[in-house]
Amino acid sequence: MKENCTKEESIRKNSIRENSIKQNDLTQGNIFKTLILFAVPFLIANILQSLYGAVDLFVVGRYCSAESVAAISTGTQITQIVTSLITGLTLGGTILIGEYTGKKEFEAVRKTIGTLLTVFFAAAMVITIFLLIFQKPLLTVLKTPRESFDLTMEYVSICALGTVFICGYNAISAILRGYGDSERPMIFVGIACVINIILDFVFVKYCDLGVAGTALATILSQACSMGISIFYLKRSDFIFDFKLKSFLPDRRLAGKLAYIGIPISFQELMVRISFLYLMAVMNSCGVEAAAVVGISSKYDVFAMLSATSMANALAAITAHNIGAGKPKRARQALWCGLGFALAVSFLFWLWAQINPASMIRVFADDKAIIAAGEPFFRSCSYDYIMVTIVFCLNGYLNGRQKTVWTMLSCSAGALLLRIPLVWYFGNHFADNLGRLGMIAPFVSGIMACYTLIYVLYDGRRNVNKQFM
Repeated sequence: MKENCTKEESIRKNSIRENSIKQNDLTQGNIFKTLILFAVPFLIANILQSLYGAVDLFVVGRYCSAESVAAISTGTQITQIVTSLITGLTLGGTILIGEYTGKKEFEAVRKTIGTLLTVFFAAAMVITIFLLIFQKPLLTVLKTPRESFDLTMEYVSICALGTVFICGYNAISAILRGYGDSERPMIFVGIACVINIILDFVFVKYCDLGVAGTALATILSQACSMGISIFYLKRSDFIFDFKLKSFLPDRRLAGKLAYIGIPISFQELMVRISFLYLMAVMNSCGVEAAAVVGISSKYDVFAMLSATSMANALAAITAHNIGAGKPKRARQALWCGLGFALAVSFLFWLWAQINPASMIRVFADDKAIIAAGEPFFRSCSYDYIMVTIVFCLNGYLNGRQKTVWTMLSCSAGALLLRIPLVWYFGNHFADNLGRLGMIAPFVSGIMACYTLIYVLYDGRRNVNKQFM
């Protein structure tokens, strides 16, 4: 009798899981509607997540000194490297979970989740130790202005201690998205954002903690979000039960996660290193130039949100449809997503061309910063268009597990194009921020061209193989 009840319970749970998948089925229905419904929560979540750094910079810009603004700007570049590494690994998890979900292999989904969470905890420990040991050499290499060096060290140290929370809540979001659910990650990120905004004002304005307050607000809000998400999923009928035995990693799945995720992390790392080099060049030009790049990086995030959100959505949708044996539908999603993302990024480009000063004033009302930033904003904003094409194409290729190719592509753009150009212009036109700002869109334009050629060539080759 007990055995029959166990079997019935198992059938009931499997039925619920299948119904859950059908409610978020990315392999059926109108492709544009499916893509938008899945991508919009991605976009909203990324907007909310981007508010972390933006609110930090806004609050510090209003209540602290220019040195504090420069400290947040430089320190954020370091923490963004960590986030990029984590994002790459989580996207690998999203893709693999999406593939198994498309195949409806739910036991493989459960094992992948347990393996991913365990790997991420280990990665968080390694990253934390690395940052605490090497933060000073990193900031020295970045030519952090002497006036803001100690403040930047303080910011990075506190953020390093919260790496496990960054890993935790990003991993859970990646798992849900790979499972076909982009709404709950949006809710969890929204909770973190609200807590972060409240704590920013409490710690900086009322407790006078300055840069340390913004770092504390960030890691505490992420910790709350991670805790709430785990509690919610444990109380709901989720496929993973969060029991200790379920965290035992599967060696084969860990290998697949590494094969898919490490190239994505590496390509993100190469891109970040190239932008860190730009930050180092700008830091050598003084506090105002450093602040300009920091403020610009915030707009880069917001202007490219449609591109990054659509790229991640395309990776998940492509993985689902490849797993379900529908590669043609995945390709249709690519062109729909690219058109939507370009329309949004165009609006930010237009704003930067018409009134860049208004963009800068949102974060800093210093006349010297505005004067230095206007030509830089006008030129670098062309990257909003170019990088959108690159991101969407790479999202599609990542979903097809062509991550080694995208890694080589992005690494070539960063190491062979962006860094040499920054070095040349930094040595010959250091006082011309407008010319320095043109480097990013120029490099992204070249990358967009050869990535598009590869996608078209790969598509024709697969048609010949009756893949498409």
